Amino acid sequence: MTDRFHSVGERVLDALLEDAPEWADELGDHRFSDRLTDHSADADAGRAGVLSDALGALDEIDDLLLPPADRVDLEMLRNRVSADLWQLTELRPQTWDPLVHLPGDAIYGLVAGEDLPAEERLSAIAARCDAVPGFLATARDRLEGGPGMPRVHVETAIGRAEGVLGLLGSGIDRLVEQAPSLGAGAERARETAAEALREHISWLRSRVETADGAPRLGARDHAARLWYTLDSELSQDALLTRAESDLLATEEAIAEAASEFDGAPPRPGQVREVLDRIAAEAATTEDTVRPTCEQALEHLTGRVSELGFATLPEHPVRVIPMPESRRGMAVAYCDPPGPLSPRPERPTLIAVAPPPDDWSAQRRESFYREYNADMLRELMVHEGVPGHALQLSHAARYSGGTRLRRALYSGTFIEGWAVYAEEALQESGWSEDPDRNRRQRLVQLKTRLRMIINAILDVRVHAHGMTESEAMTLLVERGHQEEGEAAGKWRRAQLSSAQLSTYYVGHQEVSSIVRDLAAARPGASRRELHDSVLAHGSPAPRHLRTLLGV
Repeated sequence: MTDRFHSVGERVLDALLEDAPEWADELGDHRFSDRLTDHSADADAGRAGVLSDALGALDEIDDLLLPPADRVDLEMLRNRVSADLWQLTELRPQTWDPLVHLPGDAIYGLVAGEDLPAEERLSAIAARCDAVPGFLATARDRLEGGPGMPRVHVETAIGRAEGVLGLLGSGIDRLVEQAPSLGAGAERARETAAEALREHISWLRSRVETADGAPRLGARDHAARLWYTLDSELSQDALLTRAESDLLATEEAIAEAASEFDGAPPRPGQVREVLDRIAAEAATTEDTVRPTCEQALEHLTGRVSELGFATLPEHPVRVIPMPESRRGMAVAYCDPPGPLSPRPERPTLIAVAPPPDDWSAQRRESFYREYNADMLRELMVHEGVPGHALQLSHAARYSGGTRLRRALYSGTFIEGWAVYAEEALQESGWSEDPDRNRRQRLVQLKTRLRMIINAILDVRVHAHGMTESEAMTLLVERGHQEEGEAAGKWRRAQLSSAQLSTYYVGHQEVSSIVRDLAAARPGASRRELHDSVLAHGSPAPRHLRTLLGV
């Protein structure tokens, strides 16, 4: 049965990768780098058939005859295929979300990637650029015939599409310098793509005022999205109840920490006053954001080693400005080497988005107060070390009977580990300086408030009709966020669903696993415990329990 599962699993994974060339590239599999995903109605019908057949083939495998590692892989693959089929046939974002239909990731991965020689990358870029006009024509056809685009999605798509235009410039010029014989073909192809993008941007702009689609999924669809994303039995109502209870407890904790930091008894407004003081003292500028992040990563690498927290990544971590084609959702993300990449030694990139150029001076100042030096240090714990960069480097080293565990992942585990890492590092201390630790403790508690509020927003926006005013009040008054940050989170809550809950649920589940593992292995060091948790790829926490025997 094991051999049969390995054969079926590999075939299903290959079908998924061929159907989504951009995802394959992200993983480091470049067999389909000259293509774009076909989002036509005919392609969707064929895709639904492939996914249904894949589920049928997986259901024929008796998981009771598989060893635990293969059983977990089977469940992860079944969840992925089921989620894809549900999204394709039930949620159908290809008919209402213009963000689905942008070629930015397809081009960025080849422009910025280092897996392939310049000649192969440039040739693949030219092929994809040639495909852009048809790709975008299909997008307009599907979106025109759909239930209606939400305005926030259209506005974000315009910004990202303009960012894609930028990708077609200097990045391709650098590749042409390395492969001049392909220059003429690449120039023609990118002009073809640029013209198509400009046409598409004009079309999107003409639809902004009439874009009246609802960005909220509704309780039923959100419950399904939550089920597939979290891979957990936790219901919407249970999630919301827990998060709102933990919000109260964390408000008490940050009030106590602010009182201690202030050297004065607790009083109304004290938390915000203290956080505003920290923000003012540590405010950043356009010129200091990146150096601050780089210095924090250097410090964290040493601190993690000093504490014996976990085995450090084997390859470098680099901070870069977030590409414009990927902005509009989050302030930062971690981009590791693809786990299927032929060059896994390339640096892990941590992308940080500057405030948009069209923001007012006042709103830009608000951004730099929110992402002050202390908050950026906390952000590097989450995105870098010992958060995402460390965890994903461990995950890439996993080797099983198939590629499945390297290609598939649980956002609940990935985000849960990063939030756990923030808390665990804070408990050990940012450094040996008590004053610095008290300061970072306040910032970490503020990010904990943010993490809990993320989950509350996710459920209340999509399942309970939370208004913008209610969301802003929650974010600013109870989350102590700057107006600009709160506005960005409101936008993100509309643009995404379920992902904002992965931080909170993941933190709860990962923290519980580490506690239980420590109880089961009382003689293990912290490094040994953490390395054990990180040694199995990025499975959903419930599967990690199976693999660890806890």
